[in-house]
Amino acid sequence: MIKLIASDLDGTIIDNSSKIPENNLKAIYDLQKAHIPFVICTGKTYSISKDICKELHADYGIFGNGSQIINLSTGEEIAKKIFTQEEIATCFSIIEKYNLHTHIYTEKGIITTKLLYMDLRNSILFPNKIQFELVDSVFDYIKKEKPAIFKLVLSSPHSLSATKEELEKAIGLSISHITKTGKYQDKIVNKEYEYLDISPLHVTKGEALELLRNYLNLEKENILSIGDNLNDLDMFASSGISVAVGDAYDEVKKVASYVTTSSAANGGFAEGIYKYIPFNFFYTQE
Repeated sequence: MIKLIASDLDGTIIDNSSKIPENNLKAIYDLQKAHIPFVICTGKTYSISKDICKELHADYGIFGNGSQIINLSTGEEIAKKIFTQEEIATCFSIIEKYNLHTHIYTEKGIITTKLLYMDLRNSILFPNKIQFELVDSVFDYIKKEKPAIFKLVLSSPHSLSATKEELEKAIGLSISHITKTGKYQDKIVNKEYEYLDISPLHVTKGEALELLRNYLNLEKENILSIGDNLNDLDMFASSGISVAVGDAYDEVKKVASYVTTSSAANGGFAEGIYKYIPFNFFYTQE
């Protein structure tokens, strides 16, 4: 029996035009009505995601790919893991060598030198909802202000494979390497690029979902997860059932229990919910 739903946000519940299809909202309402806890599991931090979590009436939030877990009903912070200053210094010794565009996620928002790639995408998709601070040097800002850093993102129009390999050799980190090229080109900013989504070691959506599952005393088989991107693979591995929306990355579709016929924009999230939790179940809860 499904006792917890965990879902990615962008490209899963929210489509690429920053809209939430009506059938997705209906599915979330039905989950509420049936008292099935709903977890937002996103790469974005809590400060950026809290408004959408309220709109979607989520019960729990896994933020920053797992760097923070919050009981959204009570405000309790269940877990939190941030970079150490030593880890950041090691990262930037490599970043500066490759001259990569960098932005960091802090408790307040996003810090970067200018809006490009993923941070530009976020500014377009979520206008007036994300606090951006533009600085001359991200590393100088970190050394001076010493903010709590949940996540680090490196972007480039060129391959980041060598950078990822060097970072992994130098320091233990959780790194997702995502390409926005070819059929996955970022149509919001109309560019092809790659990015590394970097978190402290053992910070992934999957490990956070395991922690939340144990906190709630549930079994893996009780979890249904829905996603579209490569950073959702760990979440799938920690779930009894995994659903990829129709326009997910091929690597995500290959390991999913079910791939929806609908895209994110056409309610792939809702299709996944009703595939495993039939309409008549919700009706009997009334």
